[in-house]
Amino acid sequence: MFSYVLYFLVALLLHEIGHVAAAYACRVTISEFGLGWGPKLFGFRVKQVDYTVRVLPLGAYVRLDMSEFQQRPLGQQVLVLMAGIIVNLLAATATNGTGFSVMNFLLASTNILPLYQQDGWKCGMVMLRHILRRKSLLVEWTFTIAGSGLSVVLIGASVFRQL
Repeated sequence: MFSYVLYFLVALLLHEIGHVAAAYACRVTISEFGLGWGPKLFGFRVKQVDYTVRVLPLGAYVRLDMSEFQQRPLGQQVLVLMAGIIVNLLAATATNGTGFSVMNFLLASTNILPLYQQDGWKCGMVMLRHILRRKSLLVEWTFTIAGSGLSVVLIGASVFRQL
């Protein structure tokens, strides 16, 4: 059991490093690299990036300069958003048949879903805004609700199938 927790944390770090590498390649500034959620336990700063560890180690994030990000071409925005998933799929494939592979596939599959604030949802928002050439609350809320509903149905069906 402990090994799966460790695999999850390493897969999570790899996922965020994928976002960092893509952001760096697309010249998007990163202001924070965080591990966990909730109150800050500790942190340090290196070359204008805050590295933060928080109380609950259930997630991780990279904080981008959104004005720089939004000025990039659509392809670069999608690359930055999908880079974590790509890295997880590469790690899963390279370690096929291991617990680490399972954790990477799990992280990639949950992040690609259009659930609110997941990479798939963020990518969908970027593409919708590009297609519409503006923000539309009606379209964005419809996408969020429909995408989240569909994601819950897919996850539920997958769990039910395993029973």
